[in-house]
Amino acid sequence: MLPHDNKPQVPRDACYFLTLNTVDRIDVFVRPTYKHIVANALNHFVEEGDVTVYAWCLMTSHLHLLVGTRQDNGHASFERDFKKFTTPEIIKTIEMEMDLRRDWMMQHFEAYSKSLKRLEKLNLWQNCSSPLHIDSGQPGLLFDRIDHIHDNPVRERFVDAPETYMFSSARDYAGGKGLVKVKVLHQPGLTRVQDFASFRTLSSN
Repeated sequence: MLPHDNKPQVPRDACYFLTLNTVDRIDVFVRPTYKHIVANALNHFVEEGDVTVYAWCLMTSHLHLLVGTRQDNGHASFERDFKKFTTPEIIKTIEMEMDLRRDWMMQHFEAYSKSLKRLEKLNLWQNCSSPLHIDSGQPGLLFDRIDHIHDNPVRERFVDAPETYMFSSARDYAGGKGLVKVKVLHQPGLTRVQDFASFRTLSSN
């Protein structure tokens, strides 16, 4: 059960909604080994104190995040470091797994890096995440983004209920324990964020 308060629990500082897309929206994250690298990386940055993760969801070609950082514009530093941290690990695992799409994916990663004239030979992530700034005075927008993040696997028909999808924070919001150390937010009167009908009604008021 999540605690109840008279006011919605929202971050004191600004937070950001980020979408990290893979190069050419390639379905990189189709194997659990690749997905766990992302989850472990998020935990690494949380443990280092660089970021607070409020919600996340990893799909086959993109990662949705709702995060807060201590510093102004800290989300940009986090995004840069996260991409730099995960790219070599994922590429190394692709090679170890002998993925049949390996050569095809590597060609795309290399071509993208060349197009940006980067020093890195391979880029797994696209350059822009289109961050959406959300301040503490916008609880409706905040909870709408959480709703949107957790609903991704349902919209793609991967699962029937958000909390049954392993690679997101929906199960944390449903009272369980997920793969990433998230800081759960909630609105008054809700004990389970899986109650999406009530969740959307409260968020829109």
